[in-house]
Amino acid sequence: MTLMITLIVATTYWQTWARPALAERQDNAIQRVAQFEIKRGLILSPSRVLARNKERRVDGRTFYFRRYPQGRLAAHVVGYSTAARSRTGLERSLNPILTGSVRSLSSLVDQSLDKLNGKPIVGDTVVTTLDVNGQRAALDALGTKCGAIVVLDPRTGRLRVMVSSPSYNPNFVETDFGRIEKIRADCTPASPLLNRASQGLYPPGSTFKVVTASAALDSRKYTAASTFSDPGYCTVYGKRVNNFDTNRPFGNVSLATALQFSVNSVFCNIGLALGARAIVKQAKKFGFYERPPLETPESERLPSGLYRKGRLYEPKRDRDVDAGRMAFGQERLLVTPLQMAMVAGAIGNDGILMRPFVVSKIVTPNGKTRDRTKPTKIRRAVSPTTAAEVGAMMVHAVEGGTGTAAQIPGFRIGGKTGTAETGVSGNNTTWFIAFAGDPGRKPKLAIAVVLQNQSLTGGATAAPIAHQVMQALLTPTANP
Repeated sequence: MTLMITLIVATTYWQTWARPALAERQDNAIQRVAQFEIKRGLILSPSRVLARNKERRVDGRTFYFRRYPQGRLAAHVVGYSTAARSRTGLERSLNPILTGSVRSLSSLVDQSLDKLNGKPIVGDTVVTTLDVNGQRAALDALGTKCGAIVVLDPRTGRLRVMVSSPSYNPNFVETDFGRIEKIRADCTPASPLLNRASQGLYPPGSTFKVVTASAALDSRKYTAASTFSDPGYCTVYGKRVNNFDTNRPFGNVSLATALQFSVNSVFCNIGLALGARAIVKQAKKFGFYERPPLETPESERLPSGLYRKGRLYEPKRDRDVDAGRMAFGQERLLVTPLQMAMVAGAIGNDGILMRPFVVSKIVTPNGKTRDRTKPTKIRRAVSPTTAAEVGAMMVHAVEGGTGTAAQIPGFRIGGKTGTAETGVSGNNTTWFIAFAGDPGRKPKLAIAVVLQNQSLTGGATAAPIAHQVMQALLTPTANP
């Protein structure tokens, strides 16, 4: 009797509750082959086909294999679906939708009848929010540099651009993987399959001063007009921390001026005064210590924060972390470009952090919209007053500070440069984050640019690239 009960329970479990998980396992060879008899749904941008099918007859059976008409332009977001190397990107995370296994009861009945009549199962189409011209502009601007660019609409969270460089052509994953392995760029290893935009972790450098300034203002211990005396350095644990690339003192400066010209010593002292835990608390409001929400696979999105021995680390005591260095984006801080675009977006959106999304809608094979993504607020990151004050500081940084290379006539742009030391002389990680839009209105976009292996500053390397991408998106007639 015990054996019979065990058999019934086990059979019920594997056939009911465990069935979806088994189907999704990438090492499930039988299921993987069977799924290529399904006519997968298309993946589209608003105007282009990003993934489609190509029929192939093998031993009297029809199989559908993927082709990617835009090549490397959206490779990391769309991913690939292959028989030999499984799936990545949206092809993996949205596989149940693309294969039609997530349907209403009536649709499943129709699907079963089609299968009995010898007709292929047809999956639902996924329409993304990606701007193909923006993707092209971003990849062209990056060239052979290793880095990433993320652009989103801070008002809604709609992802407009997500590129990682070097990119790759997903059409070669199954047929000529050697071509992908031979890809080279200005870093070693080139790692073209890595989505640096959401998987890459980098020290944020001075872009993190936006978070520190927000913590300072929201604490009410400081205002934008609070003054500091800058000798060109601050002292942390008996060691001098200089202003980047110069020991020149700025003298008496306000907090607003310190952000405009990225004065390290001011933020170092603010960090020491606030303490590490207060800064971490503020960072969490921007989304740090959380896996950024997006429809791509969970394993392809990493959380930002302090890391220790390869793991996310939250200090229990202020003395556990060098708060002075943390305040200007060094210490053990590691962030993704997606996270820093969210920071810039929240400042531009009156302090409200929106949930980023890359799937606009799901369309059934008969052309009916089954699901449409609605903008969702995650939380308030800072007060409206703090957002306005920090945003004004960022605007001054572009108008006459470290980010002047990002200026675009006719648009209000607020940005922050970043130059993070990696421990190797002349080998820095450089950044630029910004929001941009029409004067007097909420910003239309927020952007984060990161570059690896740079000898110059973020203002000299990342800001000009952000300028090119923002101009392509804000003035679309300028697109090629």
